Amino acid sequence: MPASPRFAKREGMTGYSLDFPLTDAAATARFGAALGARLRAGDTIQLVGDLGAGKTTFARGMIAALAGVEDAPSPTYTLVQAYETHDGTPLLHADLYRIEDESELDELGLEDAFEDSIVLIEWPDRMGRRMPEGALTLKLSLAPEGRMAHISGGTEWKDRLDGFDPRG
Repeated sequence: MPASPRFAKREGMTGYSLDFPLTDAAATARFGAALGARLRAGDTIQLVGDLGAGKTTFARGMIAALAGVEDAPSPTYTLVQAYETHDGTPLLHADLYRIEDESELDELGLEDAFEDSIVLIEWPDRMGRRMPEGALTLKLSLAPEGRMAHISGGTEWKDRLDGFDPRG
């Protein structure tokens, strides 16, 4: 069953958000590819969700579309995997699950990458106060018929997400 063509869209004084269902892993990967098409250097995506919610599947779909890497490894043990998009923009995929103290982030170089790279961060709560303002948040959760995706960000994302369709 394809993702519903109608998405719940909410706008407020401080933000913008979209909600929609993802029926399976393939839909989650397509969603990553579709959202990736709207990203540019300097964008950070916070990937939020329980273990098994689809964060890495989403990231792999985006990495395949933007960098041509079809079977990107999970950065669970390496903490950060680096890629280059087709247009030369650096793309970093970080999994901070194993970070226990914010000071451990110093060695990863994420803060240096926020200005000129696309950065995907799983377990962004480990970043503490170091998360850049304007980061887009993607929350994935398990639902009775697959997963539910909730995208939220500041009002600067409104125009960039207008008309967004993850079936892309």
